[in-house]
Amino acid sequence: MNRTRISDWIRRRGPAFALDCAVNIAAPLAIYHQTRDPWGEINALLVSSIPPLLWGIGSFLRSRRVDALSVLAVAGIALSTLAYFGGGSAQMLQLREKLVTLVIALAFLGSAAIGKPLIYPLARATMARQSEQALAEFDAKGNDALVRRTVMVMTLVWGIGLLADFAVSVALIYLLTIEQYLVVGPILGYVAVGGMIIWTVLYRRSRTRHADAVRAKAAASATMDDNDCPQPEPT
Repeated sequence: MNRTRISDWIRRRGPAFALDCAVNIAAPLAIYHQTRDPWGEINALLVSSIPPLLWGIGSFLRSRRVDALSVLAVAGIALSTLAYFGGGSAQMLQLREKLVTLVIALAFLGSAAIGKPLIYPLARATMARQSEQALAEFDAKGNDALVRRTVMVMTLVWGIGLLADFAVSVALIYLLTIEQYLVVGPILGYVAVGGMIIWTVLYRRSRTRHADAVRAKAAASATMDDNDCPQPEPT
């Protein structure tokens, strides 16, 4: 990504990203720090999770999208809400909130294992939201071996990536203090999901170019075969 693209991204997305960081990192940290002594660390941790929870609900209602990120958001909202209704230590509360990552990772890997990669219906929903033509073109390529392989690889990468994110987060929950994890945890999530999004975009572009080249080569070969066919002699 060149300097112009970076500047353009900062100008268009920078304010929204800064607000996202404020809600998901700065606000929980400030709330926890202010309420820990009078309320105790568990109650302070519960209260500190309210801004990200409300932010997630608002973002989903505003976008009303059905894709990989929105599925993660909805599942995270559900499990974060359930985290309020359980006992245990502060670390257990943080683990319950992080279980969404494990659940989604297993869903991706399980769908790949049974030959029904989860990326396919999510991508199809995205195409349907764009236009009927985009959906028809996507469905027409559904049986293409190159498309099936691409979707399978994407599903496996997302599953493995989210599983790695969960494993690292579990280790950090027990290695770091609560305040430290309130900062590091969301950053890890940004890096993990952001990295997989960038990889997905680049991989899809690469596979699209490859598929176009294969189809062009097949079409050229078919044209040559037609030209090589003997023509009937005039009578």
